[in-house]
Amino acid sequence: MEGQNPASHYSTFSRVAAIAWIVIAVLLLLDVLWRGEGRASWIAGALLVASIAVVHLAWLRPRVVSTERGLRVVNPLRETFVPWPAVVWVDVTDVLRVHTPGRIVRSWPLRETKRQRVRDNMRRDSGFLDPGQDDEDPRTMRPVDLAARQLRQDAERHKARPLSGPIRDVDEAGPAALGAGDEPQTMVPVEVIVVLAAAAALLVAVFLLA
Repeated sequence: MEGQNPASHYSTFSRVAAIAWIVIAVLLLLDVLWRGEGRASWIAGALLVASIAVVHLAWLRPRVVSTERGLRVVNPLRETFVPWPAVVWVDVTDVLRVHTPGRIVRSWPLRETKRQRVRDNMRRDSGFLDPGQDDEDPRTMRPVDLAARQLRQDAERHKARPLSGPIRDVDEAGPAALGAGDEPQTMVPVEVIVVLAAAAALLVAVFLLA
């Protein structure tokens, strides 16, 4: 989950499951194209392509990226850019959360899967348990807690040596960062619109014309 800056944090299980399903779906699609006949095969093929699109958006694409300018919180349908000056804290309840002065940005893919841990996190968030997360040994920390710890360290480092000037390059910090000032900015990326529109158009065309 960690690496050199820019570092991407994501759910390893979701990515492995996504890749596995895409491989299976492609093999099934090839089988349909090779042996399928008639309307049923067209519908089956369209559903397989649509499933790949959904899996890409829901499991493969989501992540949190630590860049030189801020955090890219990439969720299935929306992406939020949080500049480093706006990052107040990063913690975990049921999911990883980025606290800013105006709101809390939740990361859909980075979540705690252990129920007892979620309950403890909720109690800690309500003030019933001692925070003390940074006192834990990194070797024994849960993956999502380790990601939150790394992001807090990234925030401290970048706040101490901030970069100046507007963000003009999409590759620098993601599309949601363009034109952003010191506040978080959320958008629906063009990639999401294109993938959903293409999948929907394919399904409609097949059901109407096949």
